[in-house]
Amino acid sequence: MFSAPMRLLCSPLMVGLLVGSSGLMGLASSPAHAGELRCDGTLLQLSVRESGELRSDRFRFSLQVEAEGKTSSAAMDQLNQRLVTVRSRVRPLILDDLKIPAPRSYAMDGTSDKPRLQRAFTSVSGEVGRSNYDALIQIAGRLPGVDLQGMSSRADLASEQQLMNQLLRRALQQGKHQAETTSDALGLKQVRLLRIDQRGDGSIRPLSFAKAASSRFNPDEAPQPRQSLTLNLDYCLS
Repeated sequence: MFSAPMRLLCSPLMVGLLVGSSGLMGLASSPAHAGELRCDGTLLQLSVRESGELRSDRFRFSLQVEAEGKTSSAAMDQLNQRLVTVRSRVRPLILDDLKIPAPRSYAMDGTSDKPRLQRAFTSVSGEVGRSNYDALIQIAGRLPGVDLQGMSSRADLASEQQLMNQLLRRALQQGKHQAETTSDALGLKQVRLLRIDQRGDGSIRPLSFAKAASSRFNPDEAPQPRQSLTLNLDYCLS
């Protein structure tokens, strides 16, 4: 995916506005600077964005475990029992240790027909590999008081770095192409890169989940992790 909004700051001989397919180009009437580098011609400012998809090799999950009781003590007792079950069923599947923060509790509003109850809850998180993807979902969907709050695809660090390097090269190539095309359209000859401002991020998409699902879930059908990179580029055209 590629996008390249552009802005032009030009010499006093160029006035007005130019509109191109990549965005609006505004013209100024004085020489422009990029950091400490001076451009005595036309300063072209580009924002180029590239993104790509990675194949996941593991999945990060988060379960919420809840319990209720007439008293706080009863709610905590039930929560402890459910956590014992979750640990015993989930630990054989995970790649690392489970993370379980301290539980919290609160009083639920009661009615004339239903007495006031106490609720206790906590979360259980960890990572599973592709082979245990479906097993984790099936367990979470069938244990009482357990909800799958989220599941996100993860890729290994080597693959992430490889894709980021590819995105960087593609963004630089796109920026150079845009600068050369703009320079040619303006009748200018030289294109000089003045500044690179790199910004990258990865987005994680949650997995849709149906409680007590009867069908199997295929890890190949899960949303894959994505990486994106944005380069703000300044070129001097003369």
